[in-house]
Amino acid sequence: MSELEPILLWTQAFSSLSLVGLIWTIQVLHYPLFAQIGKAEFVEYQHRHMRRITWVVAPLMFAELGAASLLFLLEPSDPLAIAGISLVAVIWMSTAFIQVPCHNRLVNGFDEQAHTRLVRTNWIRTVAWTIRGVLSLAMLSCGSIS
Repeated sequence: MSELEPILLWTQAFSSLSLVGLIWTIQVLHYPLFAQIGKAEFVEYQHRHMRRITWVVAPLMFAELGAASLLFLLEPSDPLAIAGISLVAVIWMSTAFIQVPCHNRLVNGFDEQAHTRLVRTNWIRTVAWTIRGVLSLAMLSCGSIS
């Protein structure tokens, strides 16, 4: 076992589980409530949301990406490491190609179609992060990658 591996496993578990809690809060509470914000206040609200959420999400996502990448590089044939990095790829691609464009439409004002798409497609990240959370606990409980 690499000396770095325990640190990576704990970093992965902390970041992934933090993101699991955050994404479920966003999915069932925060995003659905976008529709309740008045039209006059929505543009400013959306801008503030995007600025503030980035300070919470970005460090956790980069920590998770780094840990999952390094764990995969340490054991590229390990099924858990492969699953972990694959789920990170799904999350990042969904964020970049689906959720961010929805948010970019919403900065111009509330758009029912963009909002509905955001809420529905965010299930991709919610499910992927939930699986990552379980996976990170499994890897941590093993004490090594495989």
